[in-house]
Amino acid sequence: MSDISRWEELFRQGRLQELSAAAMDLTRKHFGDSVFLRGLLEYSNHCSCNCLYCGIRRDNARVERYRLDDRMIYAAVDAGFSRGLRTFVLQGGEDPEFGTDRMCRLVRGIKKRTGGMAAVTLSCGILSREDYAALKDAGADRYLLRFETSDPELHRYLRNGVNLERRLKALDDLRSLGFQTGSGFMVGLPGEDDELTLRNIRLARELELDMIGIGPYIPHPATPLAETPQVPLKKTLLATAMLRIACPKAHIPATTAAGSLEPDGRERMLRAGANVLMPNISPVEVKPHYLLYPGKICLDEDGLHCIGCLSGRVALVGRKLDFDRADGRVIHDRTDSRASV
Repeated sequence: MSDISRWEELFRQGRLQELSAAAMDLTRKHFGDSVFLRGLLEYSNHCSCNCLYCGIRRDNARVERYRLDDRMIYAAVDAGFSRGLRTFVLQGGEDPEFGTDRMCRLVRGIKKRTGGMAAVTLSCGILSREDYAALKDAGADRYLLRFETSDPELHRYLRNGVNLERRLKALDDLRSLGFQTGSGFMVGLPGEDDELTLRNIRLARELELDMIGIGPYIPHPATPLAETPQVPLKKTLLATAMLRIACPKAHIPATTAAGSLEPDGRERMLRAGANVLMPNISPVEVKPHYLLYPGKICLDEDGLHCIGCLSGRVALVGRKLDFDRADGRVIHDRTDSRASV
């Protein structure tokens, strides 16, 4: 039995303590006690997609839609940069009002305002290779595109007809263009079992991802999957630890969804091998309208004011906040390997 197979068997047995101990050893080996911060900016909740699980899906008429203008985006970045943040994640629905030209302008603006010191991460869905190339030329450093599930049929069903192959092609385009590339999946989707979760982890490893975002699936009452049973957070913690073992150098966020499901959810993910936190620096007035799932925490708080709170939470698990931009290590391994061929 290979070493990874041994850990997979412990995953099947639900042996979280042993998996977490091994995951934390690897986390400290590669990142020390640092927990890196990324400022999350949710710039639009308009979306042309109709994914069955998502609270801002196109057909949800109960959502109060919004778009941030450029001035509001820059103001949030300026405030975050002055507070010490050195990575900004611009995330939105697949909104045609935020086309490639506009996103390129925003990227260039953020780079200029931060003197090129800040990393810019984008998460705005599947685009053409030409669009991704334009964003890279504008200065974008990273791109997040979660595959959500490695099962092609489940993916097609959940994403309202979008093929998994199309999503994987986009991830390949991003990697080949030199982006630090992030993806990931939800834990507890309808029809998912332990074997599918392990296949998700294997796919994340095969993709050589620089960041892997996972979290518990929380059913939204205004979606077709409203009656899906809630899977306990332990499943996400097991997946987090297994991910760290399978992908030791990848950045793994302790996601807000975990903290929304249980009050200490993010701390428990940190104990299982996560090493990133993403305070939401979006304007407080729009936060309640970007509800991918119900019960989302920190909707009435300024994300920058949350940093002090996060520092205390991180200290409780023996870690410390780190404001370094923390570029991905996996992409450097790929580059070094290609250079040596």
